[in-house]
Amino acid sequence: MRRWMERCDAQTYGAAHAASVADLDAFWTWAWAECGIVGDPGDRAFEPGTEVLSARFFPEARLNVVETLLDGPDDAQVLVAIDETGARRSWTRAQLRQDVAGVAARMRAVGIEPADRVAAWAPNAPEVVIWALAALSLGAVVSTASPDFAPPGVLDRFGQVEPRLLLVGSTYTYGGRDFDMRSAIPEVLAGLPSVEHVVVIGGSQDEAYASWEEWSSTPGIFNPVALPFDHPGFILFSSGTTGAPKCIVHSAAGVMLKDLVEQRVHLDIREDDRVCYYTTTGWMMWNWLVMALGTGAAIVLYDGQPMYPTTTRLLDLAGSEGLTFLGVSAKYIESLREKSVSATRSQVATLRTIASTGSPLAPELFDYVYEHVASDVHLASISGGTDICGCFVLGVPTEPVRRGEIQGPALGMDVRAFDDAGRDVPTGERGELVCTTPFPSKPLGFWGDDGTRYRASYFERFSGVWAHGDFISRTENGGFVIHGRSDATLNAGGVRIGTAEIYRVVDAIDGVSESIVVGQRDGLDTQIVLFVVPAQGVEVDEALEIRIRSDLRRNASPRHVPARIVAVPAVPRTITGKLAELAVTDIVNGDPVRNVTGLANPESLDSFEQWARSNSFPDL
Repeated sequence: MRRWMERCDAQTYGAAHAASVADLDAFWTWAWAECGIVGDPGDRAFEPGTEVLSARFFPEARLNVVETLLDGPDDAQVLVAIDETGARRSWTRAQLRQDVAGVAARMRAVGIEPADRVAAWAPNAPEVVIWALAALSLGAVVSTASPDFAPPGVLDRFGQVEPRLLLVGSTYTYGGRDFDMRSAIPEVLAGLPSVEHVVVIGGSQDEAYASWEEWSSTPGIFNPVALPFDHPGFILFSSGTTGAPKCIVHSAAGVMLKDLVEQRVHLDIREDDRVCYYTTTGWMMWNWLVMALGTGAAIVLYDGQPMYPTTTRLLDLAGSEGLTFLGVSAKYIESLREKSVSATRSQVATLRTIASTGSPLAPELFDYVYEHVASDVHLASISGGTDICGCFVLGVPTEPVRRGEIQGPALGMDVRAFDDAGRDVPTGERGELVCTTPFPSKPLGFWGDDGTRYRASYFERFSGVWAHGDFISRTENGGFVIHGRSDATLNAGGVRIGTAEIYRVVDAIDGVSESIVVGQRDGLDTQIVLFVVPAQGVEVDEALEIRIRSDLRRNASPRHVPARIVAVPAVPRTITGKLAELAVTDIVNGDPVRNVTGLANPESLDSFEQWARSNSFPDL
């Protein structure tokens, strides 16, 4: 960060950020060099086009991201994989190059060419990283899904993009339970006629499928294909709770450059660091973690339940692996606090940065981290999305950490809060999160779309400006606060309320394990309905309801107090752990429930359906 501040002669981060968005060509030219991108950048970093949507980056460049990701000393350890049982494997950079070259040679032998799709339905195993890098080295397009997706969810995603190759895990362990994926392979293949070859990690009982050992033992020469900067490299999928999953096509080079700026400049990841982000292969943070190879750091994969067999499993891993960077979800930090976990010095001795994403990090969770995990760590709350495979707002190492705030906007991105008319809202007021400048990880489009759906998703709300679907406010310190999704916004009595503001209060109440809040149509108005999962041994009685309403009135506002409080046994979440507010909204309003294949626990919807049948309101 300081090198960019020196480059633009800025004394503050605000001035440095302003310089980065004022001259995108200068900033992204600097970023290419700063991040050590291997390849020919051409003469221009930025071609503005006629609007944000049509702008291009490095239009004359030729590169392959794998050369950057695997550039550096041969003997450095760069990939470590640990599963729930404690089994550990590691690769030096030379070994990783060799394995990538071998798998790429096998892919080339079966006819894989640039723009072909290659998929993986597998746990967070090192084979998936090697598979993805091999495909990218040939110019193929990579899609991944975690094993907890059932076959219908896999087909909702991969069925749209028609992969030629499919990597599948044979088994995986989660929470002490062993799961066998092999019996589901025929069902998936029946819906994927495009698949020509199936490769199974750990072996298969069906001779029609190849083993990973067969594919990885082929000798090959590491020789990635040079490609344009905007050549497609990844297809990521929306969570699936707002309809059929969107197939978001990303430039591999665009994602890599954007993520490396976040990692190297904003989050201070350095060569020889050790980086772990707790993720599955179905979350964009897996792609983000793989891109961290380009920093020169070693990436550490963990596959399994993060609090099994002990609540300190990830913290133990941080200590044993000497992690300098640990990324988690806000929900994980909340779980640590609920279980009164305090880290030991040996667990966090090497940690410089803890990053949190997935949902807003409440002020009290900042307090918890600094009081009970690590008092001297950089706690970076970050927020972006699958849509950009990166961040809009995130950590700033030159700025102080303030509880409840994200430190600042990403360099090169003019992030603002707009009102409904497309005007900047005053500091402290909520507005729609928008970005008025183009950025390298802006999607190339949606697979199979003529551009209509893509434009409608992000650029029609405010003409030519990216609208992300989050509520955000700017603080007096120049930071930001995320207030939840604007497309799951409550609108009671004409007042719009971000759901995150309710969760922050309710989920901190003793006796409440989890909650989900939605708006239910009530004639011409909308009433707020709060569903709560009580803690073990607790009933949602009058006393608890009074406490919830009192705390919301006191810590949020009277407008945040729900009309109904209802006990449920569980709340629905997506595979990536996000609350499925839209599915519950559909149920309580008697609407068709949008795609449920993206849910980790679709059975949880039953209790909401039972409640809705006797608690509906007629439309007037």
